[in-house]
Amino acid sequence: MLNHTAKLRVFAAAAFCLLLSVPSFADSQARAVRLSNVQGDVQVDRNAGQGYEKAFLNLPLTQGAQVQTGTDGRAEVEFEDGSTLHMTPGSQVEFAQLSLRDSGAKVSTVHLLKGTAYVNYTGAKDDEFALTFGLQKFSLNHAAHVRINMTDNTATVAVFKGDVQVQDPSGTVDVSEKHTATFDLKQNQSTVAKGITSEPDDAWDKQQEQYHQEYASKSYNNYSPYAYGTSDLNYYGSFFNAPGYGMMWQPYFAGAGWDPFMNGAWAYSPGFGYSWVSGYPWGWTPYNYGSWVFLPGRGWAWQPGGVWSTRNAPRIIGAPSHFVTPQAPSGSGHGTIVVSHGPMPVAGDRTNRLGIFSNSAGLGIPRGAVRNMGDLSHTVQRTGFATARVHTESAGTSYWHGGGSPAQMGAAHSMTAPRISSSRSSVSHSSVHH
Repeated sequence: MLNHTAKLRVFAAAAFCLLLSVPSFADSQARAVRLSNVQGDVQVDRNAGQGYEKAFLNLPLTQGAQVQTGTDGRAEVEFEDGSTLHMTPGSQVEFAQLSLRDSGAKVSTVHLLKGTAYVNYTGAKDDEFALTFGLQKFSLNHAAHVRINMTDNTATVAVFKGDVQVQDPSGTVDVSEKHTATFDLKQNQSTVAKGITSEPDDAWDKQQEQYHQEYASKSYNNYSPYAYGTSDLNYYGSFFNAPGYGMMWQPYFAGAGWDPFMNGAWAYSPGFGYSWVSGYPWGWTPYNYGSWVFLPGRGWAWQPGGVWSTRNAPRIIGAPSHFVTPQAPSGSGHGTIVVSHGPMPVAGDRTNRLGIFSNSAGLGIPRGAVRNMGDLSHTVQRTGFATARVHTESAGTSYWHGGGSPAQMGAAHSMTAPRISSSRSSVSHSSVHH
């Protein structure tokens, strides 16, 4: 029989586990966060009854969704305030809570099931961010950068910036900046030591954060109440003032024959139904907020304004007569329908060169991998094609090395080489995971 002390430990553990699992009844409004970077083998269970399926860029993740990475897989999830979660190979997380308080504050709880994750939290006022692993949990209410590693028996929490308080059945463990806490998950014991042991994926995590820091801009307050997607807008395109319209944004490498729906997918998400998921690396904010406007003589551009929506497709204004308005699938299926009929990038064999076509609109260009994007875009618009050196130290794993956008997902599914075409007659639809 258990002695009195052992009984108390069992009761405390059970009570702590129950506390972690009880939701707040006030947090009922659904939210969606962005799968903002996909490299290699990444799978997602969208909590739609389909089980795990291939993940792709810009997929909205809702409460209950799970993401797992394979042996060569990495993923980034971006939250509304610009906070990020980085997943390394062999990791699995569950988005246990993505909701809104009645006050409008966002509540996010991420459960690390296995592997290693990095959290870079911006410290947005009034928002609540928590991460759980085993019976342990820490909540963040100010800016922090943390690495969490979990195995069957042990977990470590390394704090690069800020400080955290980890709750577990034995009490509260304070972990200050540049310290590491180690938890024995079997014995409910912990130790804290000064210093952080480097791990191979620290460099990748740092590259991603440097990209966001370099290209993020507070100018997003002028067009959106949300910060996520800002870095990609600034890297992959530029704002300009259009007479009669005001401030507009247009991607690089987009000519008169390009339209915003040439690459993407119709994907089903619980609570939202079918919505358009853009295949372009910048394709988050412009497809959930504002309108796409066709400007005579300049082509398609994005105009901020209105309200945020993750349903169906964004508003379209002034479309030319030949434009086919995208329509969400009908019926009760919960599958993914890929649309891919735009130019795909071409990577030079055994080189760091990337061929970029007009109307590719940044598709296949890894974050930060190509310098002087604006100048290169002008060249591509004049000549129709250009090659650029890929700076692999910035890019990490390239998109064409195994996964990323719905367009490449469709190409892989059909087992054909990517087509180089921009005509609307070459539309290809392939349905997967019905």
